[in-house]
Amino acid sequence: MTEPRTPSIFRILSLDGGGAKGFYSLGALKEIEALAGCHLSEKFDLIYGTSTGSIIAALLALGNSVDDIEVLYRKHVVTVMKQWLPRKRTAALEGLAADVFQQLKFDAFKTNVGIVGTRWNEERPMVFKTSSEQAFLGKSTFEPGHGCTIADAVVGSCSAYPFFKKKFVVTGRGERVEVRDGGFVANNPALYAIIDATEALRVPRDSIRLVTIGVGEYPAPKLPAWSIRKWLSKLPTVVFLQKTMEISSQSMEELRKVTFRDVATLRIHARYTQPEMATDMLEVNLERLSLLWQRGRDSARDNEVELQKFLF
Repeated sequence: MTEPRTPSIFRILSLDGGGAKGFYSLGALKEIEALAGCHLSEKFDLIYGTSTGSIIAALLALGNSVDDIEVLYRKHVVTVMKQWLPRKRTAALEGLAADVFQQLKFDAFKTNVGIVGTRWNEERPMVFKTSSEQAFLGKSTFEPGHGCTIADAVVGSCSAYPFFKKKFVVTGRGERVEVRDGGFVANNPALYAIIDATEALRVPRDSIRLVTIGVGEYPAPKLPAWSIRKWLSKLPTVVFLQKTMEISSQSMEELRKVTFRDVATLRIHARYTQPEMATDMLEVNLERLSLLWQRGRDSARDNEVELQKFLF
């Protein structure tokens, strides 16, 4: 039997972007779910995600178990990432989103959600939210997820142009908006989630328990000269993209520490220097991805005592 949430405690789960490195996040979540003894949609009051973190966040908030999500990742991530043309990679991602989320909209979520995208032409964030209570302005005209499907929101959050094609979504008011990867504004969405809780939902800072999960830091992979992935990873645009996402994660974490140092936070995100850990967001080797998953589990276990305090 699932224990009821403690009324005075407001729990937030935040998931970074990072492409295939999301396997690390899933490993950590496997341990967290086991500690919680229930689906994480029953334990967390707000779940935020960017890019690959948005896929995981959406699936968790729909009531899926971490094991179910891991099965999906093992089946589909390689299929998406092994495509070397942006149009084919985008088609694979959209096919996955349509298959998994179908035409579900934000009223299907079992807890409050924030999916971070970038409203490209306006040069500002576009966060797809569940409840009007999360709105800072315009509560009377609020539409869950801006009227979009979960699939469209997730694909938008994952559209790291030029690695993926541009993504356009149509809002409930008929606006056609160009949405690109949320990592351009907040690859680590924890700060956005805290602001949602404190400023929109009016949760007292001392009531918040934030668990923020990164994707780990790794040495750059050494790839054979004939590898298409090696060619892709050397393209200036791809190098710049990966660097931008990493800087975004770290800078948002520094801002969180400065502006919300009084909010109880547990960050799970480890740095590895061993050659065998070399990888990046384009990883397609399932053996290597399984290693990331194991390291994520290790990182959560290293924080098990603190996690117990946050979960109960």
